[in-house]
Formats: sequence, C-alpha cells, structure tokens
Amino acid sequence: MLNSLTNSSYPIAKSPVGLDVILNPFELYTIPLDSWINAAVNFIVDNFRPLFQAIRIPIKLALDSIEAIFQSIPPLIFLMIIGLIAWQLAGGKIAIYSIAALTLIGFVGAWKEAMVTLSLVVTAVAFCVAIGIALGIACARSDRLVGFVRPLLDIMQTIPIFVYLVPVVMLFGIGKVPGTIATIVFALPPLIRLTNLGIRQVSFEVVEAAISFGSTPWQVLWEAQIPLAMPTIMTGLNQTILFALGMSVVTSMIAVPGLGLMVLQGVGRLDVGLAAVGGLGIVLLAIMLDRITQAVGKVNSRDYWLQQGPIGFLLSRLRVTKSARSQQTG
Repeated sequence: MLNSLTNSSYPIAKSPVGLDVILNPFELYTIPLDSWINAAVNFIVDNFRPLFQAIRIPIKLALDSIEAIFQSIPPLIFLMIIGLIAWQLAGGKIAIYSIAALTLIGFVGAWKEAMVTLSLVVTAVAFCVAIGIALGIACARSDRLVGFVRPLLDIMQTIPIFVYLVPVVMLFGIGKVPGTIATIVFALPPLIRLTNLGIRQVSFEVVEAAISFGSTPWQVLWEAQIPLAMPTIMTGLNQTILFALGMSVVTSMIAVPGLGLMVLQGVGRLDVGLAAVGGLGIVLLAIMLDRITQAVGKVNSRDYWLQQGPIGFLLSRLRVTKSARSQQTG
C-alpha cells in the first residue's frame, strides 16, 4: 500500500528551488580570511624575523635603562625629584598633588609596580613623540601623505584594544618589550592627528609674514608654526599619555608587569582589594601626568619658565642677594 502511494503519479509539494540560497547566501561561499591572515603572518615571521628583532633592540635598551633608573632611586629622593619637576612645569598645587599621589601609592604597597608602569609609559610616550610629531609635521606639509595616513589612523583608533595583542604576540612574543610596542601603536594616532591639525590651523597671514621677512621654510616651521601649534600638540601628547596608561591593563595579558598586572590578577582571583590597589595606582598616575601636560600646554611665553618653580625661586633669590650686595657696597 505504501509503495503504491509513493509510486503514484500525484505530485508532491516541494519548496521552491534555490530559496534557501537566496535567503541566506552566506552558506554558499565563505571567504577564508582567517586562513589568508595566518598565512601572511607566518610568511612575515619566517622571512622578516631579523627586522622585528632589530625593532626590539632600541625599545628594550630604552625601557631597561629607564626602569633601572626609576628602581634604583630611593623613594624619598624620587618624590623630591618629581615634586621639583611638577613644580617647575605645572606649579605648586600640582607638585603637592604629585607628591601626595606617589606617597599614597607607596603606602598601599604598589611602589615597585608603579615604577614599572611609569617606565613603560615614559618609554612608549618617548617613542610616540619621536614618531608622532615627525609624522604629524610631514602630514601638515603634504596633502598626499595625509590621504595615505588618515585611513591607517582611522583603523588604528577603531580596532578593539585586545586585537592589538594578536599581531604583537605573533611577531614579537610576550613580555615588557612587546607590551611597549603595542602601547606605542595604540597611543600614537592622537599625537599624529593633533600635530597635523595644530600646524594646519596656524594663521596663513603669520606664515606669509614670516616668509616676507626672509625666513626659510624650516625657519617658518620651527619659529612660527610649531610654537603657535604647541597647545594643540600638547593636547595630543596628553591624550597619548592617557592612552598609554589605559593600555597598561590590557598588555598585562601578555605578561607585562606593573599596576596592570595587579588589576588582572585581582580580577582573575576575585580579589577586589588587589584589583582596586592596581586601579587606584593607575588613576593617580594618570591624573598627575594629565595635569602636568595640560599645564605645559597652556604656557606660551619662554620667560615664564624663568619665573616659575624652583628655577624662578633660585633666580629671585640671586636677584635679592645681588641687590643687597650692591646696597652694601654703595
């Protein structure tokens, strides 16, 4: 009976041919992008490993030197040095805050980790300044270069932070140096963008006036454009520093020590206190560096540095001493 029904001439209802493919065309073909990327990375690692090892050398030398200096200075001496630097660059209030912030970090038991994080940030920011300002100046002088660099900066600023770790680990391995490289790449775009923007926003009349007085293009750049663009450039530096500090927590996932590793370990162990101590240290360092760079960016007069901070204090004392001696001799 069943065979007679199945072999009967009555038509059986079927779904339209190709309807599934039309509704979901992604099942028909998938681009093997992951395989292509793996093959490209493997090719780069196999054929250009000496190049990446050469990139590591200057970063490793700078990082090890800065960290050795920070770790070798006694905490009390370091507090005095930071206080004097902050007083000179940002005024007495920021100096008091800097000393208080670092003192609190020391008393909560995170001094060594803070010095490691600070050395990583200083190293990354130094390389960002060397690369970012030079590239920003070049972009300000060439529209073609801006057209090439801008999409790269857009990609660098929209990629999720954790994605930076994947190529860095594959090309450089794990540790402090790869973490610093990832921090440089992540923190570089704001400095390039704002350096380019600041120089381009300099008034055209100022540039024309400098040229009319016989200034060369380099003189126009260094004596007119960069000084006037310095507040914008310092804003870019401020953002770079904050990005570098924010990246310290992410780079701890590739065995980078410091305050970020305390946060990661605290989260992994469900130790809220340890994570809070690491986070507090990062916040205090971020506020200190933010206030110092903001204060530097507001200064437009070169004579200000001779009247501010310990240098101004010493010069004023010398003037008082000279005037007292002149009165005695007179």
